[in-house]
Amino acid sequence: MQFTLTTFLFILITCLTQAQSLTGTVCDSRHEPLPGAAVRLLRAADSTLVKGDITGASGKFTFTGLSVGRYCIHITSVGNQDFRSGEVVFDGAQSGQILPVFIMTASQKILHEVTVKAKKPLLEQELDRTIVNVEAMIGAAAGNSLDVLQKTPGVSVDVNGEISLNGKTGVLVLIDGRPTYMSGQDLAIYLKSLPGGAIDKLELMTNPPSRYDAAGTAIINIRLKRSKLAGLTGNVTLSVNQGITSRSYNVLSLNYNRKKVNLFGSLGYNKDGNQSTDTYDRTFLDARGGVTSAVQLSNRYRTSGQGLTGRFGADVLLTPKTTVGFVWNRQQNPRTEQLTYTSRSLDRSGSLDSVGTGTTDGRYAWNHTSINVNAQHTIGKSGREISADLNHIQYDTDGEQLLTNQVAGAAGNMLSRQQFLYKLPTHIRISSAKVDYTHPLPNKGRLEAGAKSSWVANDNDAQYQALKGLDYRPDYGRSNHFLYDEAIHAGYVSLRKGWQRLAIQGGLRLENTQISGRLSENAGTTASSFTRRYTNLFPSVFASYKLDSTGKNTVTGSFTRRINRPGYQSLNPFLAYRDQYTYTSGNPLLKPVFHNQYELKWQHKHLIGVALQYNDFNDVIFQLTRVVDGIFVTRPENVAKGRILSLSTNLSLAPAPWWTLNLNVMTARLALRGDAYSEKLRTTVYHARLNVMQQFQLGHGWSGEWTSYYSSNDVSGQTITRARFRMAAGVQKKLWKDKGSLRLTLEDMFRSWKTVDRTVSLFQSEAIHTNVSDTRWIGLALTWRFGQEKFARKRSHSDNAADAEKGRVN
Repeated sequence: MQFTLTTFLFILITCLTQAQSLTGTVCDSRHEPLPGAAVRLLRAADSTLVKGDITGASGKFTFTGLSVGRYCIHITSVGNQDFRSGEVVFDGAQSGQILPVFIMTASQKILHEVTVKAKKPLLEQELDRTIVNVEAMIGAAAGNSLDVLQKTPGVSVDVNGEISLNGKTGVLVLIDGRPTYMSGQDLAIYLKSLPGGAIDKLELMTNPPSRYDAAGTAIINIRLKRSKLAGLTGNVTLSVNQGITSRSYNVLSLNYNRKKVNLFGSLGYNKDGNQSTDTYDRTFLDARGGVTSAVQLSNRYRTSGQGLTGRFGADVLLTPKTTVGFVWNRQQNPRTEQLTYTSRSLDRSGSLDSVGTGTTDGRYAWNHTSINVNAQHTIGKSGREISADLNHIQYDTDGEQLLTNQVAGAAGNMLSRQQFLYKLPTHIRISSAKVDYTHPLPNKGRLEAGAKSSWVANDNDAQYQALKGLDYRPDYGRSNHFLYDEAIHAGYVSLRKGWQRLAIQGGLRLENTQISGRLSENAGTTASSFTRRYTNLFPSVFASYKLDSTGKNTVTGSFTRRINRPGYQSLNPFLAYRDQYTYTSGNPLLKPVFHNQYELKWQHKHLIGVALQYNDFNDVIFQLTRVVDGIFVTRPENVAKGRILSLSTNLSLAPAPWWTLNLNVMTARLALRGDAYSEKLRTTVYHARLNVMQQFQLGHGWSGEWTSYYSSNDVSGQTITRARFRMAAGVQKKLWKDKGSLRLTLEDMFRSWKTVDRTVSLFQSEAIHTNVSDTRWIGLALTWRFGQEKFARKRSHSDNAADAEKGRVN
C-alpha cells in the first residue's frame, strides 16, 4: 500500500506542472513582506479586472490560468498608498513568470484626535473551521489551557476531563497541528501544565477535511504564540491563582529571526493542584423494586504537582525554495495524589450495618519527549509545494499507589483490614512519517494529496503486591502485563475549486489499521492475545456560496465520515481498585465507532452564524457500570447506536462603541438505543448550552470582561447529568505603552459549577453521584512582550506526521 501511494504521488507531481502563472511579492516601505494586501490584475488596455488575490504571510501573490496578454498590477493596503505598476507583458513562454518585488509607500495621512487600533474579534469563520482568538479573552493568561477551553464557545469539559465540541465527545486535540496522544484525565493533566498565556488561537473543526486523520468526531487545534518579528523577541507570562489550593502558570518564550534562520523556544514552570469531594448514594433493590440494602460513599481527592516544560526549534531557509526545520519538546510532571474515603453500608431497614474507611496515596513521575523533523520545498514557479514530516514521541510514567482499607461493624468491631501496593510503569513509543503535496490550479483551484504511516508500541506492566505479615508479596492474580502494537497507513486526495461566489472542496481518505494486544502469562494469569485488521474510506465534502456580491452572507454545507478508535489503555482488561465498592477495567473486545456528520451553516459577516448539525453513529463506546455482589464495576463497552440533531447560533455584536458581546447558544436532541448488560438503554435527552462573553473598554488602558455559561441536562451512556452554570469576571490594565498588561480574574464566583449525575439502566440498582471541585479562584497575571517591532519572514508550517495517535493515550 505504501508503494502504491508513493507511486501515485510521483505521477501526480510529474504530470501537473503546466499551470500558467504570474507570481510576485509585496513589501512595505521597510522592505519587509506585507501580508493582507489586496492585489488586482487588470488588463492594460481598459483596466478591466481579470483576477484578484490577497498576499499571505510571506507577502506573495499568485495568478494562475492566464492567457497571453498585457496587464498591470494594482495593489491596496491599509496604511499604505495605492500602487499601480507599469505594463506587464505575459508571453506564456514558460509555466510560471515571476515579477519584481513591489515596494509600498507608507501613507502620509494623519488622523487628528482619532486613534485607530486593530483588534482581533473573539471568533472568525473560515470554510472548514472556526478561529478563536485567545488574546481577546482577558481571563486566559491567569489560568491554564484547560481553563481556556472551558471558556471557549461550543466547548465543554466534564469532571473526568472529557472534552466535547458542540455536544460531540471523542474530540481530537492537537498542539500546533501535532497530536497530544492523550485523552481523558491524562490529557487534562497535560493541558493544565500548558499556561493559557502561551496560546495564540484555537481552531475548532466540527467536520475536519481529508488532510487530517479520520480519528475523532471533531478537532481542536491549539496554536501557540510564535513571533513574526525580526531580531530577538519574546514574551513573558507570570500568573498565580488561589482557590482552596494555589496554582501558578509561568512561561518565557523567545524567538530569534535573522535572514535565513529562525530559532524559537520556550521554558515553562507550573504548580498545579486540585481538591474535590465526591459523594455516592447507591441503593440495591429486589425484583419488586423494594430496597434490600444501600451504600453511602464519600471520597475526598487531593492532587498536587509541579511541572517543567521546554520547547526548542529552528527553521532554516536552505534555498529560496527549500526550508528545513525541527521541533524538540520535553515535559516533566511529577505529581502526588491522595484519596480518602468513607463508606456506610445500610441494611433493608436503613440501619447501619458496617463502616469502611480507606486511603490511596499515589506518586507519579510523568515524562514526555518528542522530536519532529520537517522539510518544505516549492517546485517550479507556479506555487506547487511538497512537505514531509518525521515524528518520534516517548511517554514514560513510573507510578506507585499505596492502598489501605478497613471495615468495621456497626458496634465498631474490626471485620477486615487490607493493605496493598500497586506499581504502574508505562512506556509508550510512537513513530510516524507523513508527506503532503499541494498543487495550485487555475481560477482559485488547489489539489492536495498525501500519505502517512504511524506505529505505536505500548508496554503497561501493572504489578500488584499485597501485605502479608510485614512483607509485600506479589499477587499474580491481580497483576497484569499488557502489550499493545498498532500500525495505521493512510493516503488522501483533496480538490478545492473557487468561483466568484461558489467554493467547493472534496476529499477522500483511505486508512488501513492493524492492531494486536497481548496479555503476558504469569503464575496467576493465563496468556491471551487478539489481532484486528480493517480498511476504511472516509469522504469529506464542503461547499460555500456567497448569497450576495459583497460576500456578507454565506451558506456552507459539509459532510464527513469519521472514526473513533478505542484508547490504548481502554483495551487493557486490567481490573483497577478505586475504593471498597468501586472498580474499573478496560475491554479488549472494543470495536471502533464510525460517525456520519452533516452540517449546514449560514454566516452574516462576522456577526451572526447559525449551524444545523446531524450526526449518526453505531457501536458508540460508553463507560458502562454493572453491579457484582454489591460492587460497581465500570468498563468501556460498544453499547448503542445514536443520533444527535443540534442547532448552534453565534452572535458577535457591539451594542455600544465601548461594549462588545458574544453570544453562543446550542440546542440538541440526543437519542440512544442499545443494551447495558441485561438492561435496555433507551435514552432521549434535549440539551441546551449558553455561553455569553461581554467585554467593556473602560478607557485609559482599562478593560473588563464578564462571562456566563449554562448547561442543561446532558447524557453520556448510562449517566444523566443535571443542569449547572458558572460566572466569571476579569479586569485588565495595559502597561508600558501596550507592551504589557496586568489582569485580575475571578472564576466561578458563586461556586455553582457542581456536577450531579444519575446512573440509569442498572440491574436492580439506583445510583446518584455529586462532585464539587476547586472551581472558584481568584487569579492575577502579568504579561510582557519585548524585542523589535519589525516584521520578518515567517514560515508557514503547522502539521507534522502524527495527527491522531496521541489522542488515544488514556
